[in-house]
Amino acid sequence: MTEIEKKIQESLDEIEKKYNVKILVSVESGSRSWGFASPDSDYDVRFIYVNKEDEYLRIDNKDDYIDYMLDEVYDINGWDLKKALLAYGKGNPSIMEWVNSPIKYRKSDEWDEIAEVVKTYFSKKVAIYHYYGVANSTYHKYLTEDKVKYKKYFYALRPLLCCKWIDKYNEYPPVEFSKLLEMFDGSDETLTKELLDEINKLVEIKKETNESDLNEHIPMIKEFIETELDKQKAVADSLEDDRNGDYTKLNELFVKVVKMM
Repeated sequence: MTEIEKKIQESLDEIEKKYNVKILVSVESGSRSWGFASPDSDYDVRFIYVNKEDEYLRIDNKDDYIDYMLDEVYDINGWDLKKALLAYGKGNPSIMEWVNSPIKYRKSDEWDEIAEVVKTYFSKKVAIYHYYGVANSTYHKYLTEDKVKYKKYFYALRPLLCCKWIDKYNEYPPVEFSKLLEMFDGSDETLTKELLDEINKLVEIKKETNESDLNEHIPMIKEFIETELDKQKAVADSLEDDRNGDYTKLNELFVKVVKMM
């Protein structure tokens, strides 16, 4: 165990003791879990916790999140189980990435069942709209200037690849950027072999440069982002609402886990 991992584990222990909760799962979120962290990337630690049963029976509101630490190295915060399950019920892709994260710092026995249930609340329309929105916002905020931070390219590329994965497989995409790329063999009309080569080169450059460095645009990648934004917006607009409005399984799961406490 590295010193960083030890610090994270100690922080999770402190959270459980300080707030009298049980952490059900803790994962890495962000560029480290995506597979293209820079030398100066921080650690984005996310967790889902459950309170003791009495805390859910009180008449006054209690915070449903814990912001534990935020500095240049660590960003550690978590959601209460009820808050998380509500988000899963709406098909929220951001928190679904916590389920699929390849880097898990802690995982309880209860979490495996939770993960299987929440996957049944996948919504293709919600997911594609979400990832399109992330890519579109990134493009207009950060990728229209003469020079760019290469980090921002990935904040547009990855969600667009997620859109393409969802449209093809009708399921949540993998978290790792490399696994998203594996779906393509260069035959896609917009994601050509030449473009894949450029993206793979960019991955290696990103790993060696600081996140704040400004760089020249890569025309082929920028053009792909612009083209794919229009395409994925049209795909999302064409889909019917497919959200699962039946929260029965989530309610049963919530009661079961809380009673275990």
